[in-house]
Amino acid sequence: MTDSKSIPTTLIPGDGIGPEITESVVEILDAVNAPFAWERHIAGMAAVDAVNNPLPKDTIDSIRKTGLALKGPLTTPVGGGFKSINVTLRQEFGLYANLRPTRTIIPGGRYEDINLVIVRENLEGYYAAMENTIPADGDPKGIALSGGYVSRKECNRIVRFAFDYAVKNNRKKVTLVHKANIIKQMCGMFLEEGRKVAEEYKGRVAVDERIVDACSMQLVTNPWQFDVIVTTNLFGDILSDQAAGLVGGLGLAPGANISDKAAVFEAVHGSAPDIAGKGIANPLALLLAAVMMLRHVGRQDLADRIDSAISSVITSGEVRTGDMGGKASTKDLTAALKQKLV
Repeated sequence: MTDSKSIPTTLIPGDGIGPEITESVVEILDAVNAPFAWERHIAGMAAVDAVNNPLPKDTIDSIRKTGLALKGPLTTPVGGGFKSINVTLRQEFGLYANLRPTRTIIPGGRYEDINLVIVRENLEGYYAAMENTIPADGDPKGIALSGGYVSRKECNRIVRFAFDYAVKNNRKKVTLVHKANIIKQMCGMFLEEGRKVAEEYKGRVAVDERIVDACSMQLVTNPWQFDVIVTTNLFGDILSDQAAGLVGGLGLAPGANISDKAAVFEAVHGSAPDIAGKGIANPLALLLAAVMMLRHVGRQDLADRIDSAISSVITSGEVRTGDMGGKASTKDLTAALKQKLV
């Protein structure tokens, strides 16, 4: 891919601090002449206010056309029959793989040199649960039932995604995380398919297995033993946030949702309405998501430049936002990163 190649990309600034951190990220991408040609669209509360729909057809159509999106934090309205925006996007574009890298950026913390990736299945499991209630003890809704599911196809596909990712990114080991000792059918199927896929990569990528509660404990006691973790929807959601806590929290946590149809890159933190408009939000989660997007489109050169600038600025300790122990504004951090890049 050449520097002059323009890549149509959907840009969704989002709610709360979203527009502020999106502006910062676009400025930094412009500083390295990133190839994205932005198609700006709304979602979340901004879209509800404008068209009474948190995920307008124009936004979906843009992602369908570009196959690529950078998304700021969104707020799904409470009530009113509105579905989760993230769930809707996953279903609309079959975004089966959720990719959450975790890497130490701030030196001197409790955990140094963390560098692991969690691959989470995005479409099935308990988050696709069929729920209902039945009477019990005189209460017409005395018992709540929830039945999740997995399919062999998706178990195989998400594990294969993890092993392919490991091969492409020079990762050495994939850990299959499950609860097959108790949830014998659903987690058992995931583990069975995981072992089948692992056999195909024998000699190229090592494999091991962890029961999810043991994995959760070991992420705290010895996170360096993990390289790539692959797991089901609910477990992946929990473990990826836990992993983010090892390196400073969700303000440093990027994510990607990937399928054959589209790839949506995002900051995984919320819209933080309490600090919106104050100019103090940390843009790094969304910037790191943009770095992932650059790698996705084959621009490792630009991704490496931005990664290097982030490491240099944050390691120096002179320009950090409040959540990283500093006093810098969003604009201060943006300016420091741009200075490193140009």
